[in-house]
Amino acid sequence: MNQGKVAIVTGAGGGIGEGIARRLGADGLRVVGVGRNAAKIEAAKARIGGDFSPFAADITAADGPKAIVDHALATFGRIDVLVNNAGSFNFGPVDQTTDEMLDEVLAVSLRAPFRLCREVLPHLGQGSSILFIGSTWGLYGTPGGGAYSAVKAGQIGLMQTLAAEYGPRGVRSNYIAPTVVRTEMTDAFWDLDFFRRTNHELTPLNRECGVDDVAEMVAFLASDRAGFVNGQTVAVDGGISTTRYLAPEAVGAQRS
Repeated sequence: MNQGKVAIVTGAGGGIGEGIARRLGADGLRVVGVGRNAAKIEAAKARIGGDFSPFAADITAADGPKAIVDHALATFGRIDVLVNNAGSFNFGPVDQTTDEMLDEVLAVSLRAPFRLCREVLPHLGQGSSILFIGSTWGLYGTPGGGAYSAVKAGQIGLMQTLAAEYGPRGVRSNYIAPTVVRTEMTDAFWDLDFFRRTNHELTPLNRECGVDDVAEMVAFLASDRAGFVNGQTVAVDGGISTTRYLAPEAVGAQRS
């Protein structure tokens, strides 16, 4: 069903993006993997293999989106799926967020996906799909979320607008909201007591969210199996965003 289709995945040089590219490739898609760091995206090509075309580009650059789309068309001749995965993990309280921090998050996580969608839309037809890899931090208030939370919520607005505007053309748009996923970027604080209290002990499912959990949802939403799913926000979070769960060890903890 997906044989011959072409996907663009941003932030594909490692972590969630690389996992998404690998999973889509397993479904028969040809993938253009975009990364800012040329060495990292080439290394991902060596690990993924198959019909994976690495492309080094800065998605925030003025010519970035057009260069990505031109490369996909020149390499594979068509575009069927866009996965807006690249993002900035720059967050902090609003009163401690500088203009430089704000501008960086807006540029990477909202302006660049907006411009890339604009560039790719003329090439998408019936059965195509636009996906955003967002965050549960875009679904609820989080202390310290700052610009990061604001931008993730903004992505939902963009997704819903795309769903309404281009759904009649057969272009489906959806948003995936993972909880924090264990990658190289998050590994340093994964076992800290603060993180366990604000993540693990609030999640009903008693395991970590992995890259494969997100990649599987992408594969489903990008496929014809999700042919009537449009304009939706799908949380991959073990239930943290919709429950008031508290782990037994936290419920029974003694106050100091």
